[in-house]
Order: sequence, then structure tokens, then C-alpha cells
Amino acid sequence: MRKKQFKAESKKLLDMMINSIYTNKEIFIRELISNASDAIDKLYFKSLTDGNVGLSKDDFEIRIDVDKDKRSITVSDNGIGMTEDELESNLGTIAKSGSLNFKNENEDAKEKDIEVIGQFGVGFYSSFMVAKKVEVVSKAYGAETAYKWVSEGANGYSLSECEKENAGTVITLYLKDDTENENYSHFLEEYEISELVKKYSDYIRYPIRMEQTHSVPNPDKEGEYIDEVTLDTLNSMVPLWRKNKNEITDDEYNEFYKMKFMDYENPLKVIHFKSEGTATFDSLIYIPSKPPYDFYSKEYEKGLQLYTNGVLIMDKCSDLLPDYFSFVKGIVDSADLSLNISRETLQQDYQVRIIAKAIDKKIKSELKKMLNNDRENYEKFFSVFGVQLKWGVYSNYGAEKDGLKDLLMFKSSKENKYVTLKEYIDNMPENQEKIYYACGETPEKTALLPQTEAVKAKGFEVLYFTDDVDEFAIQMLMEYGGKSFANICKDDLNLASEDEKKALDEKNNSAKDMLDEMKSWLGDDVTAVKFSDSLGSHAVCLLSEGYVSLDMAKILNQMPGGNQGMKAQLVLEINGSHPVAEKLFKLFAQDKEALKKYTKILYNEARLVSGLEIENPTEFADMVTDLM
Repeated sequence: MRKKQFKAESKKLLDMMINSIYTNKEIFIRELISNASDAIDKLYFKSLTDGNVGLSKDDFEIRIDVDKDKRSITVSDNGIGMTEDELESNLGTIAKSGSLNFKNENEDAKEKDIEVIGQFGVGFYSSFMVAKKVEVVSKAYGAETAYKWVSEGANGYSLSECEKENAGTVITLYLKDDTENENYSHFLEEYEISELVKKYSDYIRYPIRMEQTHSVPNPDKEGEYIDEVTLDTLNSMVPLWRKNKNEITDDEYNEFYKMKFMDYENPLKVIHFKSEGTATFDSLIYIPSKPPYDFYSKEYEKGLQLYTNGVLIMDKCSDLLPDYFSFVKGIVDSADLSLNISRETLQQDYQVRIIAKAIDKKIKSELKKMLNNDRENYEKFFSVFGVQLKWGVYSNYGAEKDGLKDLLMFKSSKENKYVTLKEYIDNMPENQEKIYYACGETPEKTALLPQTEAVKAKGFEVLYFTDDVDEFAIQMLMEYGGKSFANICKDDLNLASEDEKKALDEKNNSAKDMLDEMKSWLGDDVTAVKFSDSLGSHAVCLLSEGYVSLDMAKILNQMPGGNQGMKAQLVLEINGSHPVAEKLFKLFAQDKEALKKYTKILYNEARLVSGLEIENPTEFADMVTDLM
């Protein structure tokens, strides 16, 4: 037996491995299984040209054995094994990758679909997070002698000859003692190992087998159960996303989704595609039929499950999804990713950005297909997740608006149905110059606005903006199809003909003294009081001037940490054709004190119509009572 010390840099790295780098101790089983799979890959590759191997692909397997008495976990494989030099090179120098060297030195491996996923070195040393002692017994294919490597951690290791009949590697972990803060014994439970294999290594393409105890009916005594030990295969081996789409039924897609992502409803849309080229990956993307239960909570985390050759690397890789698709669930499996030494965090490299861009483009493309070919389901989707797309238009200074604008929909004054911006423009009369919209709590309430009646009377359609983000998103969009957007509740709507404008100007000029005095009674609450000819049968309304609309100001004031005190510049408009106008002229000439009350009543009435609170309800009620 030869005792050896790790190299200084390896000793330091091992100490980091054990104490800090890996945040999740359970991944040790993933690393050991990945290494075993690599070893089998290498021997399988050799068997393609060497008939002496004597094993077919179906003969390869990974075994896991648990011994509670010895507090040990053993992972063994019948792969290519390691020579004495390879044991020392791969395990004596941490982060030395025998698998990577194998792939670099064997170009044929790439052509024959030999996927090397792990590396002896860093991954192997994750064992010391849970083990106080690790033994590795390995015999290289074609060698006469086997060797045993033993280490109890950073102090070093020993290497000696031993007996082993066949090629392969057996790794035995002797678990640490339990402490007040750490329970290592739960790794000795069959169900725990089984669950970890399912979680991290379900799609390793060789069977992972372990003896498990099952309670079965006693054939000799009815109603009694006995324990039976069977050798079970723990992994499914064939990832659904790597199968041909033609081989998968809708039920299989749906059941996989519900099991994998803990949902009891079928997804609304399944997107299964393979990308080849700059970045090669398989993906299985799901659009849920409803938001996840915690979607609007701080605890919710977006992201896709990320696999490398069937091995789970990250449960939620947020870098693969933009925020506006944060509701999307799914899986990405790629062999091209650069990983950091713990495999738990992706480096922000070119490949990651390429994959994320391809996924984003594919989701948008599939949503457009759904919009064009399956309108009913798209409207269901948009009613649930449309707000996310609108935020996507608004966020990052509109960087993504061009890719999302064709996916937007709004209810409108035509039958209160969803229309896209393109459909709105296609339906516009020739003389319509702008896209008209109004903001409100619901489509029904928005339809009752005086301004909506006026625009509809001109034969124009009105889009109903009922989500807080709507107007902000449209302001960021600025225009669509060469048409700008116009808020019908702003003072610059300008729907009148030249003759109508002239008549209205004359009416306002002739009433200037009265209107100025009414404005003085309202103070800074309004910037002006005017007569209008576009209120239909309604007596009064409030319009806004400038960039900030009435609804934008409302929303900004409601936001935590937002622009409290933000005010829209309001204009009180009075219907010049309504009987109330004649009453105002009469009061201006005969009873200005009554006119002052009328002014305040009309202003508060306009606030109510606009969905604003009355600042002094008691005063308003008293004035109405006095007039009655």
C-alpha cells in the first residue's frame, strides 16, 4: 500500500468542495451515477470495434447497494474501469477530467453518439460532503490487476493492489455520523435513494438497479402481508423529450406534465422541438392552462429544468426564460453548455444566450400559430397570461415590443370581443387616422364613458384598456401599422369637423368670463373649464392634458414606492347642448352663489363618472340636498 498526499492546490480545492462549493449535499448520488455512466459509455464505445469486450448494450448496468449496519452506500458499474495510473491521475488531482480527455482524443465518439456527461475529479469529490471515508475499487478493461483507492478527506489517500474479477468500478461511501444539524442517515433509506435517482438521473440511458423491500400479500395466509426483496430498475432511461413527436400521444404529454410540474389540469399548449446548429438541444415546453398557485407571490421562481445528456443540472434555470414568459414550464436538455465546477450554476456564456434566444423565438412562433389557427384557445391563454405579454412590451424600455406586439389583444366596443391590433387596423374606416382606446375597470364600465359614446357615434371602434399596464405598454409601443394611439379621455381627441370646431370655439369665447370664474372656484383641481360638443347625452366629464392621463396617474399613485402625489392635468368639460348649459348661463347672470354650487356638483359628478373618489362626500351630499 502506498500512501500519498494530494497536491497543495487539490487539497485546498477539496476543502472548499466539502465545506462550501456544493450547496445541496444530495447531488453526490447524481455525480457518482454520471461517472458510472461515463465509464460504461467508454466500454460500449470500445465494444463497437472490439469483439472481445463480450458485452452488448443491454448487459451494461449501474448498481446501488445500501448497508445500514455499515452505514455505507455503494455505486458500482461494469464499465471500462481505471488503471493504477488513471486512478492516481483522475482521483489524485481534483478537477482532472478523464472523460473530457477521452472525448477529445476519440473523434469517432462524437460521430457514434457517445455522450460523455461526467468527469472524475470534482464531481467524485462531492462524496466527501456526506462520507467520512471513500473507497474506490477499479479494474481496467484488459488489465490483469485491480486497484483500491482509499481516502478519508483532505489528508491524502492510499493506493494498493486488490482482487476484482471483471472490469468496472465500485465506489463505497462510509457516511458521516449524524449531528444536531445534519442527518446523514436518511441517505441509507431505500426510498430516499430511489427518489434521488428519479429526481436527478431518471434519464441516464443505462439501468440503475437497487434491491428494494416491498410489502406483498402472504400467499399462505389471507389478509397478511410479508416483505419481499426485489432487484428494481429505478430510472426510466428514455427521456420523453428525446422521443420522436410521432411516437408520443397527447395523453402521454399531458400526464408527463402533470406529474413533472405538479399540476392537476392539462396544459394549454405543448411545444416539443429539437434545435441543431449553433446550439444543439432538445426541449419540451408547456404553457399551463392557469397560473401556478404561487405565481403572484414573492416565492415564485421562473425557469426551465436544465439537463445535460439526461442528467438534471438545475431545477429552475431562470436564464432560459424572459420575465414575460415566466409562467412557462418545461425542460431543456443540451450537451453543449459550459458549467461551473459544481454544475449547479450556469456560466453566462454564449451557448446559454443562444439557447434562451431560440426558446423565446419558438414560444412566440407557436403562440402566433395558436392565434391564427386556434383562436378559442389563444383567447383562453391571453385572458390568463396576457398581462405578462403587456409587461414584456413595457419592460426594458420596449426592447421586446416588436416581438410581442402582434400577440396583444384587447376587448373592444365591437361586441365586447377580443381584437388584435392588426384586426383593429384592418377594420378601420378610411377616414380614421388613429387607434382609439379608453381606460376603465371593466369593459362594461368603460363602454359607459361619455367619450366612448362620442367616438362610437363617429363610427370608430374603441379598445378597452382594463389592466393597469395597458396604457403604459401602448405608450411604449407608440404606434402600430403606422397609426398612433389616442386616449379618448384626453383633451386633444379632436374628432370634430372644421365647422364644428369653429362653432365650439365661438361658444367657449362667448362664455369665457363664466368659465374662468367656474375654474377659479375649483382652484388647482382643474386647469380649465370648457364646453364640449362630443359628450352625446351626457352632461359633463373630466379629460386630461399632457402625457400623464387620468388612469396613469391613478395607477402610479397606487404603486408601492411609486409616484405618490402624481396628478394628471384635468379639464372639466360641459356638454354645450345639454340643458345644464342653459342653466349655468342663467345662474351666471342671476345667482353666482348657486352657480358656485352647481360648478362643484358638476365637478364631483365628473369625478364619479371617471372612477375617481369625491374628496368631500359630505359637502357634495349637502349641496345636492340644498338644490333639491
